[in-house]
Amino acid sequence: MDDTTDDAPPAADSAEDADNNEDADNNEADVQFASGMVPHHQQAVMMSDMALEQGGPEVMALAEEIKAAQDPEIETMTQWLDDWGAQAPMDMEDMDDMEDMEDMDDMEGMMSAEDMESLMSAEGAEFDTMWLEMMIEHHNGAVMMGQTEVEEGSNADAIALAETIIETQEAEITEMEALLESTSG
Repeated sequence: MDDTTDDAPPAADSAEDADNNEDADNNEADVQFASGMVPHHQQAVMMSDMALEQGGPEVMALAEEIKAAQDPEIETMTQWLDDWGAQAPMDMEDMDDMEDMEDMDDMEGMMSAEDMESLMSAEGAEFDTMWLEMMIEHHNGAVMMGQTEVEEGSNADAIALAETIIETQEAEITEMEALLESTSG
């Protein structure tokens, strides 16, 4: 008498279980990472757009690099959130005004509405210095968010992206600190 065959799930359930396992390939830390990093990156892209209009040559070059790296990462993380059944955060460009950013002030490294308004009104060397200082703070926040994902996340792709963000942004912080020193010295 073979009782094991009676306990085996039907093939349809096995396929459904496989789908559920794919969905379970992430945890709450992964969702928090992507949900937080999308608007974080969006703000960095907004700041980079400002630098492309108002910055000096070195700041403009760095802004182009940041934008080129972070735009595709935003798309990737937004797709993950969709795949995971999580709601993607509101696109910062769709926000009615800078006040909508206030909800994100508690996120590591995010600039306040006032910070962004000050940056928009700055010109010349003052703009470059403010942008570099703010972007260093912004990048430090992203590095912290990435480290949390590496420590607590379960999705291999999200962890790999977090590691890339840490490596890239730490290198850019070093570059920005050198630019700040060269402009102040």
